[in-house]
Amino acid sequence: MYDYDVVVIGTGPGGEGAAMQASKEGKSVGVIEKYSLIGGGCTHWGTIPSKALRHSIFRMTELNSSAFTKDLGMSLKLGFPEMRRSAEAVIAKQVDMRQGFYSRNRVTLTHGHASFLDEHTIEVCEHNGGCQRVTAGGFIIATGSRPFRPESVDFDHPRVYDSDTVLTMNYTPTSITIYGAGVIGCEYASMFRNLGCKVNLVNGRDKLLEFLDDEIIDALSYHLRDRGVLIRHRENFERVEPRDDGVILHLQSGKMLKTDCLLWAAGRQGNSNDMGLDSIDIVPNKRGQIEINDDFQTKHDHIYAVGDVIGPPSLASAAYVQGRYAASHFINGHADRAMIQDIPSGIYTSPEISSIGQTERDLTEARIPYEVGHSMFKSIARAQITGQTVGMLKLLFHRETLEILGIHCFGANASEIIHIGQAIMSQQGSANNLKYFMNTTFNYPTMAEAYRVAALNGYNRLF
Repeated sequence: MYDYDVVVIGTGPGGEGAAMQASKEGKSVGVIEKYSLIGGGCTHWGTIPSKALRHSIFRMTELNSSAFTKDLGMSLKLGFPEMRRSAEAVIAKQVDMRQGFYSRNRVTLTHGHASFLDEHTIEVCEHNGGCQRVTAGGFIIATGSRPFRPESVDFDHPRVYDSDTVLTMNYTPTSITIYGAGVIGCEYASMFRNLGCKVNLVNGRDKLLEFLDDEIIDALSYHLRDRGVLIRHRENFERVEPRDDGVILHLQSGKMLKTDCLLWAAGRQGNSNDMGLDSIDIVPNKRGQIEINDDFQTKHDHIYAVGDVIGPPSLASAAYVQGRYAASHFINGHADRAMIQDIPSGIYTSPEISSIGQTERDLTEARIPYEVGHSMFKSIARAQITGQTVGMLKLLFHRETLEILGIHCFGANASEIIHIGQAIMSQQGSANNLKYFMNTTFNYPTMAEAYRVAALNGYNRLF
């Protein structure tokens, strides 16, 4: 009846996960990509380029701070444009690799802008103006998001950036104001400070990244300030005044901040515009996000939405599994909910942050009896060897059953370390137990040993 069993709109992590899952289950799959290269914002403007940039900046900072380099009287001074180029090779490899995924799995890839004509038909218009109609039994919308841009801010000015355009910056500023202290704002505050820039980080809330455990929030705030980042909480912008020699951010409190440039990092907006969603009675919210149920279905059972276009958690890792879940649910009528539960966060500040499960605040409010186990990285031999001694691993566990309830990590390689605990935390019944870490032999010296130290630390608090 249809051209395809499933049509996926978008080739970011959510679209790729959906397309690969549907193909593996034997369905005919068509994928629509608006841009000439696949990979979505994750590959071209977000996760991959920003993390490659961060890695280059971190390596330069590490080199310049090492005792060996100082003894030789050496230092490496590279600017933002040179650091940014490190991402180009990575992006090319990612695009080539992902192109192969679609080819090997016989997924038809069409480039053009998709818009719905009815519940089973879309029109795909190419950049040269040619259009074609495509029908499918089901659709998975994975169009991602873009930076939210208030109309009152002149983003065409060469000194005003958002998280997409900042990667085109062709100079190294001596000072920068970052408006918005969410994940993106905190990550770029770390990067620019490591480049030697003076950084103003303006936050509209009481704390940084309030969804994190309070102890991790405090650690992040302390280390950003210790590095020289000026954090201003509970501040909202009045207006932005771009000038030839910089940008003045006027705040509602009456404060004025003038720096070489401004990075606007206050929220994101779903890419749901001009998709003909009104023709199928789907109305996104004011941030362009599509409302879905627990199975990622829109108001039409055969039309799903995944990834950033549905809002938080806005993680590439989450989008990929959401895409897989949606495809499996459409094909089979059900899917394994374990795929989309307890998704770890990964925040690439300096140092990194990663967490999974409940925070102390959550457990206290729920009146769950818990205890805390800490391992400070300064006491871990591997951290002493590498010189990356800032940070800690924190385990939250039930006082009576010893079930792991939350894991929070702050420090070098936190986004890797978290997965060891995730594997145990995901076990059913008594297999999720603090004693696993106490009774398991870890290689020495490793950062993984922090789990044993934290487990013993917490267990010794029990009485």
